[in-house]
Order: sequence, then structure tokens, then C-alpha cells
Amino acid sequence: MQKYLDKAIELAKLGVEKEEGGPFGAVVVQDNKIIGYGNNKVLKEKDPTAHAEIIAIRDACKSLNTYDLTDCVMYSTSEPCPMCISAIIWSNIKEVYFVTNRKEIAEVGFRDDMIYTYLENKGKNILEIHQIENKQCHELLENYNNNLY
Repeated sequence: MQKYLDKAIELAKLGVEKEEGGPFGAVVVQDNKIIGYGNNKVLKEKDPTAHAEIIAIRDACKSLNTYDLTDCVMYSTSEPCPMCISAIIWSNIKEVYFVTNRKEIAEVGFRDDMIYTYLENKGKNILEIHQIENKQCHELLENYNNNLY
């Protein structure tokens, strides 16, 4: 376990040194082998979704040529944000180990708590979401479902 955390920390440090993004690193492990590497690249990529966990998931999927990371474990320098938790769930990773938590992250200026507040239905002023009607979108979904199954 420690060697995987050490690699995540190394990736985080490297990303900070290269001014790629925040102090975050993550690795995806399968059968005691690192198959995905990631560090925060939000600044470098000018992409708010380029979190270490997302980068590591993308790298692992590319390495295995699949979108399904069942039987993989993630090690991260910090508690994954809600976006990253969602990606972890979508990729079928069932276990995550992290070091620093969301309160520690907030103390140095990261805004994960704002998203948790929104998800707890307490931050309605953060984002407005509206459903609209569109027949073509419904047909697209129905056709996809009919062709898939």
C-alpha cells in the first residue's frame, strides 16, 4: 500500500513543480501493479476536469483497453471530490485509499465543500438546473435502448 501512496505523492509533487495543477496525485492498481498514473493537470490543460483521479482512470482504461476497472484499486493523495467519486463509481473501482480529507483541502483553498453542499441540497444558489422538452432527444434515447438490447 505504501509504495502506491508514495507514487501518488511523487506524481503530485511533480505536477506542482511543473505548475500543472494542485498538489494531487493518484494511481490505479490491478494485481499489485500500477496500471494508471495521474496528477492534477487543471492548469496545464486548462481543463477543470483534469483531476489526478480522472487522469489516472483514463490512463488505466487506456492501458487495459477497457472502460471497466473492476478489480482495480485507487490510491490518491487526497479524498476524491464528488466529480472524481462519480468517475470512480462509473469505472467500477470498488476501493479507494486516500490521505488528506476534504476539510484539509478546504483549508488551503480548494472548493470541494461547495459541491458537497450543493449535493446535500443546501446550496441551491450555486447552480440552477432546468429540464426542457425535446422530442428528438427522447427518440435518440429510445432508439439507443432498442438497438442496444
